[in-house]
Amino acid sequence: MNRIDGRKENELRPVTMTANFVDFAEGSVLIQCGKTKVLCCASVEEGAPRHVPEGTGWVTAEYSMLPRANRERSRRDVSKLKLSPRSAEIQRLIGRSLRAAVDLSALGDRTITIDCDVLQGDGGTRTASVTGGFAALALACKKLAAEGRLEKNPIRGHVAAISAGIVEDAPLLDLCYEEDSRAMVDLNCVMDEAGRLIEIQGTGEGRSFTAEEQRKLVELCAGGIRELIEKQKEILGG
Repeated sequence: MNRIDGRKENELRPVTMTANFVDFAEGSVLIQCGKTKVLCCASVEEGAPRHVPEGTGWVTAEYSMLPRANRERSRRDVSKLKLSPRSAEIQRLIGRSLRAAVDLSALGDRTITIDCDVLQGDGGTRTASVTGGFAALALACKKLAAEGRLEKNPIRGHVAAISAGIVEDAPLLDLCYEEDSRAMVDLNCVMDEAGRLIEIQGTGEGRSFTAEEQRKLVELCAGGIRELIEKQKEILGG
């Protein structure tokens, strides 16, 4: 099928990552995937949650969309006095994905919080948050190690995420909003740099899908994630 923006079925939207986008966070990255823009900031605090073993660190995440990130204004979660179920689910995904990249025992008794604020959403905000969030986390850990606050960098390896879906029976990588809204099947995939799966979220929104179709979507995601990790390495210095 002909895609809205003329891309091939296995082609990412244009991706840019800008490191140290804000001055005060220990690590920050503005990630842009097509029209989707997410600001990811990593903040370091001494001390870890009570449920974490003594001497072990923790990585967590928060996710939010600005009121005019979408085509119509949405209310801020704070104005509703509770986190929306969607935001809660997405920030748990981000936290799980990023903890897979870190040796928490090497982090020591401290917490790193990754704030992912969607400035503009055109599909793929959760996967962009994972990809940009990892880069912000890696920058923060690099800074801690350079300052002598860590004996070694706790980052085990790169982590990135991307979406794929089936639109008009065609498997496509990195859906924009218009494609996502028409997708019969939608899948989000998180992988490490060795190509191992960390998490898959797949939904048959318009119809069920076969194991072979899932395999094809995962293969599309794997190719996209390899490209995203190369983008991460460019701004992180290898």
